[in-house]
This record gives sequence, structure tokens and C-alpha cells, in this order.
Amino acid sequence: MKKSRRAQPPLKVVAGQPSWRIASRSVEAFVTRLGGHLAPVTFDRGGRKIRPFSVAPWAEEPPDRSLPAIIRALRGDFFCLPFGGNETPVGGEKHPVHGETANARWKLESLESAAGRSSLHLSLRTRIRKGRVDKTISVADGENAVYSRHLVTGMSGRMNFGHHAMLRFPDRPGSGIISTSPFVRGQVFPGQFEKPEEGGYSTLLAGAEFASLEKVPNVYGGTTDVTRYPSRRGFEDLVMVVADDRLPFAWTAVAFPRERFVWFSLKDPEVLRSTVFWISNGGRHYAPWSGRHVNVMGLEEVTANFHYGLAESTRANPLSRRGCATCATLRADVPLDVRTIMAVVSVPPGFDRVASIEAEGPASVRLTAASGRGVSARVDLGFLMGGEIIG
Repeated sequence: MKKSRRAQPPLKVVAGQPSWRIASRSVEAFVTRLGGHLAPVTFDRGGRKIRPFSVAPWAEEPPDRSLPAIIRALRGDFFCLPFGGNETPVGGEKHPVHGETANARWKLESLESAAGRSSLHLSLRTRIRKGRVDKTISVADGENAVYSRHLVTGMSGRMNFGHHAMLRFPDRPGSGIISTSPFVRGQVFPGQFEKPEEGGYSTLLAGAEFASLEKVPNVYGGTTDVTRYPSRRGFEDLVMVVADDRLPFAWTAVAFPRERFVWFSLKDPEVLRSTVFWISNGGRHYAPWSGRHVNVMGLEEVTANFHYGLAESTRANPLSRRGCATCATLRADVPLDVRTIMAVVSVPPGFDRVASIEAEGPASVRLTAASGRGVSARVDLGFLMGGEIIG
């Protein structure tokens, strides 16, 4: 039996941020020290080199120290605790946007490799609400997947949280087709997401409810298909769908038919209840966005009341009154264990919108398109429920 190999990897500046590297034969990923942002990530290293995550266009510009750390590092996926803007203090707590986990400096604990698997372990001692968060990013040979685990310990009280994955789409209208597992509620952000007087613009109807992502009400009296993207250049919008928590796992997927691959994420819907769609297509004209953050969509797996923050998520709200959990009650002696899997898979010609993702044994899932075409991908579903990664 091979022994695990521990290493102390040096920091490397990648897209303007000191970052740690983790890699398998299939995947190479970087995690920033500032905020713990995951990107760039290269899938299928031995073949096509697919890089689906976005990196902010200002990443390599001289850093503007007046900007929050999260904006300076903005890229890929990061863990939010609490999730959202957090403008309203709660019990003396005033958190930065998306929490310390997305803004503070993480500490390297270890990089371990054994039996074709590698794991990067980082930690963060939180100060605003005292506790500890352990981040573990893992990859395995033969799998085009990234396993992300965040273990929250020593923290008490109500808390909302989530992941903030962001994809960059090819610069063609409708180049990507978005779909999700069945959801029980869909709604446009009920507040004013952007303010024209500040240089921000939105096009979806605030607060509108919908049963299909293909028919989301807009401000012009019609509906918009948000599953086809890029679209609506010049606007920023936010919608959220609440997953059916009776499912064994929930999924979000983006098919890129011309590029012949699918990006997908998997989660436990009892832990991460909803998916927030941040549709960012040049609708922010204030710095540093300046109309240049285009063709990006955040597909953010959360337990939260949209992106409001701690106060609005932990107090009674319209979602919680309808039985949709927007926070969890933490106990210092019971860890909160949040896990996601993000992966890509190559698809055959004719594979269009993902219609379903189903288990195909303990180490594989089957993706089926609306066209009927199908493909299998190696992933360890047991990881979502607390199991270990299968090599």
C-alpha cells in the first residue's frame, strides 16, 4: 500500500493572486490565498484542456486597495459564510460581503497525495463569529471532477452559507444551455438588484415567480428564457430556484453543444437548499466592472434568502414562511459539513440540454440530454453524503 505524500507547495502568482496548485493527471486547479477562490481550473489535462470558470477582467491590473478583497480576487468558486451582501448587522456582527471565508487569508495545512488522489487542506480562524473553517479541495486521476468540502466547527447560532461558482460562456448568443434538477419554487430577486442612477441595469421583473426557467417574467411584460446564455447584453439579473429536497442529490448543469462538453455540479439538497443564478452580462458600469464583466453566470449553491445576507436569511422571511430553509442553526459541538462536486464531461454530437443526471453505481453518473443522447462521468456520489473519494 502506497503511503500518502505530504508537501508544502509554494505559492504561485496566478492571474494576479498568490495561489496554491493541486493537480491529478486529469485536473489542475489553483486556490487563492486571499479568499480561497478556486480558479483557474483545467479539466481533461491530457486532451482538450477545458477551462470553464471565469476570472475577473481586472485580475492582473494594479490592485485597488479600496476594493473589498473578494472583488480583487474574484474568480471561479468560493465558499461564503454568511452568503450575501450582509449590509445589516446582526447581534453585533457585521460581516463583509460573502463573509470572511471569501475575503480573508487562508492558511495552508497540507497537500497530500496517495493512490492517485490529491487533497489540498486549508484553514481559516474566523473572528467576527468565532470558529474555524477547514477547506479541502480534492482531485483524482481518471476523474474530471473537483471535490470541495468545507467543515465549520466551534460556531453557534443561525447562519446562511453557500458556494459561488462562476462560469464564463463563449461569446456567442446562447452558446450554453442551463438546466437543473426539479425545483419547487422559482423567483426573481424581489428587491432592486441594480440601480440605474449608480450605473447598474436589470431586465427581469423583480419578485416575479416562475415554474420554468424558460419563462421568467421581464420588465417589458413578456418572459425571458434564462436557460440560453449569453443573452441580454447590458444587464445584470438575479434569480433563485429552491431544490426538491426529496431528491437523493440535486444538480445544476450547463451544456456547450458546439464545444462538446457539459459542466455540472452536484450537491445534497438537504444541506444546500437553493441555486442562485447571477446573470452578469455587462450591466454594471461602475468601477471596477465598467461594463466589461460579460458572458458570466454565477450558479451558486446556497442555503440563503437570495443574496441579502445574514439578517434577512436568519430572520423569518417570505421563503422560510413557505417552508424553504434559508439558514441553519449551528452548534459549537456539531460540525457543519458542506460538500459539492463540480465536473465536466465530453459529450457526443447531438447532445443538447441536460435533461437528467442519475446515479450509475457508486462511482459514476449518467447524463441524458433532451435529445436522448447520453454519456457517463466518473464521480463519487458517496462523497456528498460523507463518504471518501473513490480513486
